[in-house]
Amino acid sequence: MKRYIGAAVLALGLAAAMPGTAWAQSGHFVGTPTCKDTGLSLTCTGKVAGLGSTTFEIVVTADGVASVECHNPAGQVAPGQSFEFDATGTTGTLKTPRNGQYRFSVSTDAPTPPADSCPNRKWTAVVTDVMFSGDATLQLFEGETLSDTVTVPIG
Repeated sequence: MKRYIGAAVLALGLAAAMPGTAWAQSGHFVGTPTCKDTGLSLTCTGKVAGLGSTTFEIVVTADGVASVECHNPAGQVAPGQSFEFDATGTTGTLKTPRNGQYRFSVSTDAPTPPADSCPNRKWTAVVTDVMFSGDATLQLFEGETLSDTVTVPIG
């Protein structure tokens, strides 16, 4: 029994003496970002820190259902076919700030209605609203490497 206790104490001592993972050396989200439905898109804001690469990018994804109206050549409006889609948005590739921190605001792209959203091709389909469901996923890339991922409720 004494041998096991001695081995456990030695293992704990070695673990305490070894350097741990330095979180400041890899990019990460600070706190919990917020994501808000802004009508046709989703906008997420927050802060990242620990950026050490030369470039970084933040990507947001969420599930959405787009409502469509159809406008005929005479100007009359009728409901169109709603459609589900994967909403995505990105900050694009950004240069890392000197202090390794960045406050971000990134929005998804507005959806484009599919060709079969209206009764015929002479009608024009217009997306009027998007309902986002579930949570949004935010990913932080440093260069080509995924550094951090968070899931955020849509408010």
